Order: sequence, then structure tokens, then C-alpha cells
Amino acid sequence: MKQVTVAVEGHQYPIFIGSPLLTTASFKDFISSNQVLIISNPTVAAHYLAPLQSALDEFDCEVFLMDDGESYKSLTTFNLIMERLISLGMRRNATIVALGGGVVGDIAGFSAACYQRGVPFIQVPTTLLAMVDSSVGGKTAVNHPLAKNMIGAFYQPQAVIADLACLKTLPQREFNAGMAEVVKYGLIDDFSLFEKIEQNLPHLQPDNSALMAEIVERCCEIKAKVVALDEKETGVRAHLNLGHTFGHAIEKIGDYSRWLHGEAVAIGTLMAMALAEQNNLIDPEYYHRVKTVFACLGLPTSIPDSISSERLIEVMRHDKKNLSEHIRVVVPTGPGVVKVTDEFSVAELCAAIDSGRVTL
Repeated sequence: MKQVTVAVEGHQYPIFIGSPLLTTASFKDFISSNQVLIISNPTVAAHYLAPLQSALDEFDCEVFLMDDGESYKSLTTFNLIMERLISLGMRRNATIVALGGGVVGDIAGFSAACYQRGVPFIQVPTTLLAMVDSSVGGKTAVNHPLAKNMIGAFYQPQAVIADLACLKTLPQREFNAGMAEVVKYGLIDDFSLFEKIEQNLPHLQPDNSALMAEIVERCCEIKAKVVALDEKETGVRAHLNLGHTFGHAIEKIGDYSRWLHGEAVAIGTLMAMALAEQNNLIDPEYYHRVKTVFACLGLPTSIPDSISSERLIEVMRHDKKNLSEHIRVVVPTGPGVVKVTDEFSVAELCAAIDSGRVTL
């Protein structure tokens, strides 16, 4: 088992990475009372709810199963969770356990942040994307019909338990989507991680536990470092949003069902790279190198012609990362280096969006 520590002002917590952990990890140190509510969805619960309940058999565990999918990361689902917590008489020292991917983790964390002004919660991510990104760092949220993650809070968990065995039941498409976030870490911080991915493309499989343990650990180390420096995203943490301004708009236009989050991030990352390449911040070879890796990972690299760049721009105007009327994006300036800027015109953003419409 590997362990990474996340340290922010007034709080630190461990990320445990290994296999098997659901049945062997000690939850006792992170649960402060007998009351526990597990939040999951039917897809994940079919595989992992029983083992988790067994691991928590000394506690009074209740279960809330939400519908599966990004469209259910909503205030409607949040209200149902609140009703369940209140009707069960959950106290302020009750613990919420998020068992699932990014959607479950985001809404469970937001529920924990809001219920009685904050109760402890534990992240048990079951997807690659959640293990390397959404479960770490304390970003919790629900979506609004106008924009993604508009209603949320920074609220850190007590622990993150990443059982790599969960990857073995992950659909290939979900695994590929998680790899988009893994690639992102190589592009924003550690280019040797990108090179490792590039060199091991045939071996990047859910059942390659040794390689995936290395990759998940390195991603968590990078995220922990960034979060420790900038918990509330006033500076360097914004680098983690590479591809996300474009990507969130792509998700919204697809009604949160056409593209998975990681797929939208892959397309958005290439748009950001095209923007950088068109403005001489990176060379064309770097852009095509990343595009090739995404394509080899089975990820989409463009949006269809039916979605105009102007439509995407209109959604991007509502992005919560914008600090003025200008659209704020993260763009690469070299291998493993990025910057945050709102210096680009709408015409330049549209050109970047349109540049990738010809697929590999």
C-alpha cells in the first residue's frame, strides 16, 4: 500500500493507494461516531457496497443510492440526500462515505459540507478519474442548469481510500476518460509522467496494478502539492484546470450525457494546446504529440461540426473561473508548463475550437 498526505491549513489527511483496500483498510481512525451514511449509485453498489458494509460492520451504516450520471449531480439529488440525513436523525459527528466516481464524490462531499454546517466524510473513489483528481483536494459541488459546478464548497475529506481493484470492473471507456486527467498532470507539472504514459500505451490497462499504482500515486502527489500551496484556487491550483474551461462547456452542450468528463477534458486540452500553438507559445510537434496520445488512449479529439464555436463560447462565458468579462483559460507554454490567462480574443478562442475538427 502506498500513502500520500494532503496538508492544508488546519487539516491533513491520507490518501491510501493499493489493493485490496475496501476490505482491509482501517476506517476506524476516520469515523468519529457510530452513525455512517454511504452514498453511492446502483452500478457501483452492485460491486462494492457489500464489501464496504462488511468493513464497516461495527458502525450503524445507512445507504443512499443516487441515480447514475453527471445529470444527477443536481440540487434535486442534494435535497434528497438532505432529507435522508435529517429523517435518519444524523448528528453533527456522523460520517458520510462517498463510494463511487466523481459525481458521487462531488455531491457527497457537498452534502457533508452543508449538513449541519459540516460533518466528516471519507472518499472511496472507484474510478480512475476520481482516484487521481476529483476525490483529492476538497472541491465539492453540484451542477446548475446554466453551468457545471456552480454551487459548491471547498471541503476536505478525512481520508481517501483508492482501492485499485475497483479499476478491474471499470468499463474501458471510463478508464480511458480517467487517463485524460492523468495526461493532464504530465502537461501541467511533471512531463516525465507524460513520457511514461507515451512509452507505456499498450500496458495502460485496469488490471496492470503495478503500473497503475505508480501512476495514481504520482498524480496524487502532484495534486497534494498543488492543493497544499493553494487550497482555494487563488493561484497555482488553477493550473489543474487545463482543458476544463473548454471541457465543461462541451459537457454542458452534450447535456452531461454525450461525453464523459474525461473525454470532454481531452478535447478541451487539445483546444487549449491549439490556442497556444496558434499564438506561438508551443511548437506544433508538441500539440500533435499530445493529440496522438489521446487518440491512442481511445479518447475523442474534436467536437462535431454541428456544434459551432460561437455556441461553445456562449457557454464558456458562464464558467466560474472567469474573473471578468473575458474568458479565462489555462494554456501550455512548454512541456510540463502552463499559464492562466484571459488575454485571448473571442476570435482566437473560436479559431482554436475549430482547428481540431479534422480528426487524426
